[in-house]
Amino acid sequence: MLTKVYGSAVFGVEATTITVEVNVDKGVGYHLVGLPDNAIRESNYRIAAALQNNGYKIPGKKLILNMSPADLRKEGSAYDLTLAMGILIATEQIQQRNPLSDFIIMGELSLDGNLQPIRGALPIAIKAKEEGFKGIVLPNQNAKEAAIVEGLNVYGIDNIKEVIDYFNEDIPLEKTIVDMEAEFYNHLEHPEFDFADVKGQESIKRCMEIAAAGGHNIILIGPPGSGKTMLAKRLPSVLPPMTLQESLETTKIHSVAGRTMEKGGIMTSRPFRSPHHTISDVALVGGGQYPQPGEISLAHNGVLFLDELPEFKRGVLEVMRQPLEDREVTISRAKFTVTYPSSFMLVASMNPSPGGYFNDPDAPVMSSPAEMQRYLSKISGPLLDRIDIHIEVTPVPFEKLSEERRGEASVVIRERVTNARKIQSQRFSDFDNIHYNAQMGVKQIRQFCKLDEDSLGLLKTAMEKLNLSARAYDRILKVARTIADLEASERINGNHISEAIQYRSLDRDGWFG
Repeated sequence: MLTKVYGSAVFGVEATTITVEVNVDKGVGYHLVGLPDNAIRESNYRIAAALQNNGYKIPGKKLILNMSPADLRKEGSAYDLTLAMGILIATEQIQQRNPLSDFIIMGELSLDGNLQPIRGALPIAIKAKEEGFKGIVLPNQNAKEAAIVEGLNVYGIDNIKEVIDYFNEDIPLEKTIVDMEAEFYNHLEHPEFDFADVKGQESIKRCMEIAAAGGHNIILIGPPGSGKTMLAKRLPSVLPPMTLQESLETTKIHSVAGRTMEKGGIMTSRPFRSPHHTISDVALVGGGQYPQPGEISLAHNGVLFLDELPEFKRGVLEVMRQPLEDREVTISRAKFTVTYPSSFMLVASMNPSPGGYFNDPDAPVMSSPAEMQRYLSKISGPLLDRIDIHIEVTPVPFEKLSEERRGEASVVIRERVTNARKIQSQRFSDFDNIHYNAQMGVKQIRQFCKLDEDSLGLLKTAMEKLNLSARAYDRILKVARTIADLEASERINGNHISEAIQYRSLDRDGWFG
């Protein structure tokens, strides 16, 4: 007897439906074909034990199991349940009171028949909906994530016996339903890290607000203990709320990487990734024999924080240049190519010198000019060129630290940021790949960042007196445009330009020669 059961394979952030064909013939043997990896080849031991512990068995007949399309490499242990159900139906140990062809069935089996979570539940559910399947059966831990997809019946199960009873005796399974609005609202109103907790640093908070409003990459320069990391961690709390589309995109990436368990299945708040400076280039941008998303993709629609930027290996930082520009990363292998989205805000921090202090006569450690140059040379000009805002962070004085008064809450700042982003969305509605000011190219800068005579004169004087580099010109105009948007001003004036000029610290003489 021949039986077909449907599963799914994930490549990149997209899923492909896999048909598992089980044929029973005379003789003895268990033959699994269709390019399975070792984890799938070992599945017969898990399946045999799980079935035996639930009153069923793999019969002593010749079983041929084909995973179609046969030329596509399959990997992972998520096909255990698919194969087990195919064997039970093909060997007539159970009946099909509900047709198997209506469902995608996925899950890793424990020896007692319990289900372990799988990766890529959301892409699998999206593909199942596209291909007209009525429902998806998968482990309970993944059910919430898959239930984001509307119009698909999602059944989360704990044990194979529940699936057997559903198909054999029509004992109903409980549908998983997710209230997306409630999930979003809970995260919006109660951010884990709030700017209200930060004492002092008003100018840096203002700078963070501008960066969030225009989607600008930012670098914080300051001595140890000045609050760089504390401020960076709070940036996601003032970014505009995620749209449903952004939430789906981000959840897909985290689902493929197997990280949605810690987030409760759905990514409703913007991700914040902070890799250690010893990270490899593959771990940062993604890759491996079977390419997995890296940190820049896990930070998609959120913030990537690189603490102590000059401590990262130069080669690691250089591989970020192209993804920063294209907002996606393509990983090519001999047999296939995978593209992961990577549209993130880069927030970097650094000490001004190897010892942590710069031009401070009272500093405990002083660095020589040669040490300074070697330290700063790790950050290349092309990478710095992609960072719009440079700001120096100074330590908070005792008077500010001891104040009882709380700072402005993230919710209040986020409202201003969201309003500025709405203005930008309307401005760039005719451009496909531009959504906020940081994404503007030269053409858009000339169109939307026109200056009057006074502002132009101010910018010219500043560039000459402060010895600002040519790369600073466009960056200043982009940031000034964002400052104007925060004030709901159509035109950029002198105040906007003068504030934007302050945010180009590293372009001045004395930093990079």
